[in-house]
Amino acid sequence: MSTQETVRRQAGSIHENPVRLDEEKAEQIVTALNTDLADAYVLYHQLHKHHWNVEGAEHLGIHRFLQEAYEDVEEAADDVAERIQAIGGVPNASMGALSEAATVEPEDEDVYDIRTSFENDMEMYGEIIESYREHIELAEGLGDYATGEMLREQLEDLEEHAHIIDHYLEDDTLVR
Repeated sequence: MSTQETVRRQAGSIHENPVRLDEEKAEQIVTALNTDLADAYVLYHQLHKHHWNVEGAEHLGIHRFLQEAYEDVEEAADDVAERIQAIGGVPNASMGALSEAATVEPEDEDVYDIRTSFENDMEMYGEIIESYREHIELAEGLGDYATGEMLREQLEDLEEHAHIIDHYLEDDTLVR
């Protein structure tokens, strides 16, 4: 690491922004978005873990679905971080800051059967979906319709993935 450091923007600070969102409003939205960013990375890692460890007759389909899901979560996280920058904030980037900001709890390091893994994913998706709805309302209530729209689009993907997982959890299957 370089011994010469120049801090350009301090973590946790809010600066003037090109979209002219009031700094007090931006601060509230940045806090919410940093939570969404942290939660996204927890979900990303859990989905990736399940992608690595899935076994059984339905392995390939589930493996592919989980890859699509974690890639969508990663893309959403990138969009959230870029939006934080656009409204004058600094996105959390270190594992410590992300861990502190996260509101969802990942499962432990053990490997579980896919049904248990999906049940854990459903719980996390549900918590994140509820948080997104609150953050959409917050952003739009503060006049930041662009952030609200971005979150609304991401919410559609989250709900779609939760819906697919719900189907995987049904008891009607040809596999025995």
